[in-house]
Amino acid sequence: MNNKWIFFVSKRFAQVDRSGRFAITSFLASVSICFGVMTLIAVMSVMNGFQLGFIDSIMEISSAHIRITPLENFNQNSFSNFCFENRDEIVAVEPFYEAQSLMASSKGKQTASLIRAVSPTIMYTDTGFAKEIQMISGSFDLHRQDSIVLGSDLARILGVKIGDKVNLLALSGGSDVDLISENRVFFVTGIFSCGYAEINSTYSFISLDAAKKFFGENAIQHYNIKLFDTDTDLNMIYKLKQTVSGVEAESWRSYNRSFFGALEIEKNLLMIFVLLIFFVVGVNIFNGMRRMVFERREEIAVLAALGANKKQVQYIFILRGLLTGLVGAIPGLILGLLLCVNMDSVFMLISKTTYLFQYFFYMLFNPEMAIYVYENPMYQVYARIPARIDLLEIILIMFFGIFSSLVASWIASRNIQNLSVSEVLHSE
Repeated sequence: MNNKWIFFVSKRFAQVDRSGRFAITSFLASVSICFGVMTLIAVMSVMNGFQLGFIDSIMEISSAHIRITPLENFNQNSFSNFCFENRDEIVAVEPFYEAQSLMASSKGKQTASLIRAVSPTIMYTDTGFAKEIQMISGSFDLHRQDSIVLGSDLARILGVKIGDKVNLLALSGGSDVDLISENRVFFVTGIFSCGYAEINSTYSFISLDAAKKFFGENAIQHYNIKLFDTDTDLNMIYKLKQTVSGVEAESWRSYNRSFFGALEIEKNLLMIFVLLIFFVVGVNIFNGMRRMVFERREEIAVLAALGANKKQVQYIFILRGLLTGLVGAIPGLILGLLLCVNMDSVFMLISKTTYLFQYFFYMLFNPEMAIYVYENPMYQVYARIPARIDLLEIILIMFFGIFSSLVASWIASRNIQNLSVSEVLHSE
């Protein structure tokens, strides 16, 4: 027999049931796979957007790609020459000081803060830093020694705005030992926000000159090195240690090991969730295929009587499973990508829908409280986070969607091996 008939019969089985009606089982299986692929692509892309937003903020504002700590025999000229000779690989080199502080506002509110001293021109010399630092009030102006720029959540906790005073009550490594000192009073010149809440709630920036004054003689000036290619960090560290003496260099991989480890655990848990979804879909397809095999016993017997062997008949159902997976996965892929591209609109639609539902509910049962109903501002935050598509993840999601359908069909179709033509025809 020509094997082309296998595709025809498989397609026919998927379109109509034994009674000639539309085969709802195959349709629902494809819809389930479509919904699963679409949802998982969107969820994974949003998750990547969150994670990579965190990573970008940490890399550009905090750790950079290589963190340099000078030792006693550090040669400044040698280090400068090294950076110049490798300028094709290095994006920016920025000096900085760092210290922990207990910060207090004039309103009596206090909180811990990480004080980062940077160059007043960093917004012009470090494009990555300037991209991640979004000024929501004032400007990143550190030209005066008493100027300070605060994270948005830090400013909110302290209850300060542009022009207000803050005092560094305690400063790690500072030369001023007084708990409360008038010399450590700064005026807020700017309030910023970035993609990582931890930076928004703890970071504040002052000038290098202010750090030299308040951090003490023993304060160590560090350097951040940013690279064009993040994967060359280890090679750059090796060349640096071979060329420049008296340096301690730490890669962004090791400096943020715990944070990136936590992100990896989240990603792995999400992938397990992916597998569980497709496992459930596979079980449903398996049950549907078993029912189809049972309902199609007479047709199977006729095919066998016409010369088809059991392997060929089994291929009909395996092919049916493959096509079910493809028919579901391909539209799911398209819809998932469309969701990712328009994720900001999706979040705003959810926000509007939730608001209208709540407003309608209160107007129906408690009209006096309806004026207090408002849209959740977090949806606007989510809408600003771009979905980032990972090609490998999309391929894996597509693979699991199709594979779950294919395997379920193969397992279910094994019952064909136990069917006897004479018994089937006799029972019919």
